[in-house]
Amino acid sequence: MQSPLFNHAEQQSQERYVVQNPQLLRVALTGHDDVLARKGAMVAYQGLVDFDGEYQSGTQRQARARTGEGLDLMRCSGQGTVYFANLAQYIHVVEVEQEGLTVDSAYVLALDSSLHTEAIAVDSQYGVSGTGKYQLNITGRGKVALMTSGQPLMLQVTPEKYVSADADAIVAWSTSLRVQMQAQTHSSSVRSRRGSTGEGWELSFLGQGFALVQPSEIMPPQNAVIGQGLAAQWGVGQQGAHGQNQNNAWN
Repeated sequence: MQSPLFNHAEQQSQERYVVQNPQLLRVALTGHDDVLARKGAMVAYQGLVDFDGEYQSGTQRQARARTGEGLDLMRCSGQGTVYFANLAQYIHVVEVEQEGLTVDSAYVLALDSSLHTEAIAVDSQYGVSGTGKYQLNITGRGKVALMTSGQPLMLQVTPEKYVSADADAIVAWSTSLRVQMQAQTHSSSVRSRRGSTGEGWELSFLGQGFALVQPSEIMPPQNAVIGQGLAAQWGVGQQGAHGQNQNNAWN
């Protein structure tokens, strides 16, 4: 049998995490600790691999209910190779070191089981209840695979140059950065989107580090039913799917 499809054969590598192609992640388990991955993200595997739901402590469940931020994970263990993907999103492997990484949990595909996660709050500059945003802090040493809608933009933040990003487009940033949520609006109501521009809440970053932005303000929610008029709900900010999930946690 002959076909150009054979040009997409698996890559051979000694690395634990390998981006097989821009939208597919290859993770080696043999000789390594377990990997935690988004539930349902496995598309193929080789070898003797076990998949189990990851246990959540009472504290983690309470934090998830209170903030809407958290990870639905499965633990992958054994001897073999696992391939992960999610909605054909672009995949990027990040080495987490001492400074830590803050990320929207909607964009996490997989991570080393040795890493620690904790939900944190990003407050609104106006102090208006319900206008803050929750994110996930990832600390320790290890690797995490992030997803973006399209190829992202990495912005450097320095004491001389701060960066602002749309709250629906930001994916991750250095935990060491100072962050504030704001809306540069001329409207009498800070809850309103910025005038008639369609722009709204943004995050401003100050300090030394980086901010990762995707070229999209929307991402389909998990288990989306195509053709059911969900497009207007696909955003992951306060008005979109991720925000809806946060609001539902309070109800």
